Amino acid sequence: MNMFDDTIAAISTPLGEGGIGIVRLSGKDALPIAEKLFSSPKGRKLRESESHTLTYGFIKNPSAGTTVDEVLVAVMKAPHTYTKEDIVEINCHGGILAVRKVLELALQHGARLAEPGEFTKRAFLNGRLDLSQAEAVMDLITAKTGEAAKIALEQLSGGLSEKITGLRDRLTSVCANVEAYIDFPEEEIEPASMDRILNEVQDIRGSLLSLSKSFEEGRFFREGLRVAIVGRPNVGKSSLLNALLNRDRAIVTEIAGTTRDTLEEYLSINGLPARIMDTAGIRKTHEMAEKEGVARSLRAMDDADVVIGVIDGTCSLHDEDMVVMEKIMNKKAIIAVNKSDLPTAEGLEMQIRPYSENILKISARTGAGLGMLKEKILDMSMVRNRKTEVGGAFDEGAGAIITNIRHKVAVDNAVSDLTNGASALAASVPLELVAVEMRDALDRLGEIVGTVTTDDILNRIFSEFCIGK
Repeated sequence: MNMFDDTIAAISTPLGEGGIGIVRLSGKDALPIAEKLFSSPKGRKLRESESHTLTYGFIKNPSAGTTVDEVLVAVMKAPHTYTKEDIVEINCHGGILAVRKVLELALQHGARLAEPGEFTKRAFLNGRLDLSQAEAVMDLITAKTGEAAKIALEQLSGGLSEKITGLRDRLTSVCANVEAYIDFPEEEIEPASMDRILNEVQDIRGSLLSLSKSFEEGRFFREGLRVAIVGRPNVGKSSLLNALLNRDRAIVTEIAGTTRDTLEEYLSINGLPARIMDTAGIRKTHEMAEKEGVARSLRAMDDADVVIGVIDGTCSLHDEDMVVMEKIMNKKAIIAVNKSDLPTAEGLEMQIRPYSENILKISARTGAGLGMLKEKILDMSMVRNRKTEVGGAFDEGAGAIITNIRHKVAVDNAVSDLTNGASALAASVPLELVAVEMRDALDRLGEIVGTVTTDDILNRIFSEFCIGK
């Protein structure tokens, strides 16, 4: 049974020219509104259509009697729909004019414009999805690689929800045991019972710590591993970016300082999305635009998960190279000795060895060494634990991981509550205080799946969605 009295409508496909454009309606009046606009050549009524079928016809302006578009209308009847409400999807010819006109007619005849993410929000509030699954919808839409999409799909299918729900069930039993002793104070906790409760709390806490540690890996798949390409001017940074992308994304010239701003592109490295950032050459300069570019290069280096320091392998280190090497010494960094297709300067490796053990010879011109560079980036991202030994593909059964900072914070708070609760229990602190900690941990986990939530949390989550979803 849905909990909304109004009907919402929105364009659910990107605006622009395309094969089709879809206007979606959801709510108790979705069918009546669509019927006011729809005309079938064979006189068919949408209300008489079987659920999950398409009906051919035309959308007409009732007041003017004019035809707006030739369409296929999908009718999906509650409760077996995305929102658990009646849904009508009007498949128009792709193009800005047709879908906008159909949406305007729907709004004129009783629907209201959907808010960002409102279709998915209704799916959550009507019990179709829990909150972590709703968030996975957005992750699936924005996934940059097949593996990122696979992780989002695992969460949408309930992988994380099942894990959290299982831990909440176990923690609920712990809370019940503790509160039972509060209700019957004359019954003291026996040592064996105390040990059982403590062991269960520690086991739950351990599972949550494992989930928390998975966040860094999950973040890489959700947001992309940040990889900054840095170096002095004219060592081949932009050429390396183009070679990694296999296309001319950055302008390459022999003039030092050609790159003035940071360029970002996504690259899939065996399924791991990487945000490759080409930066301005690092050197002292008094030219204002280049000076700002150098400042941005330094910020990109600070923010990066992995830094690739590029040097010219045909000559000894310059003073500007030394500045770059010193800045990447304490970072996860790879020194890429470019131009390996040409004779290497004598003694160069001895010069750079003190700055990093991760030294690779590459050629941005011929592509030599780029495969090893990608492998090294993957190694340094620490996500190889998701890889199988067959074909280098990521393992679908690697277990639930956290990709969302909101989930990470909730899990960490639950771990803190359980740590406090276990310490209090072991120290024979009054059980009422122990119960408070356990209940707080239970609530923190409830925030992840949405059993405990607030309007502020919901508004923040769904405001990130597009309007048609």
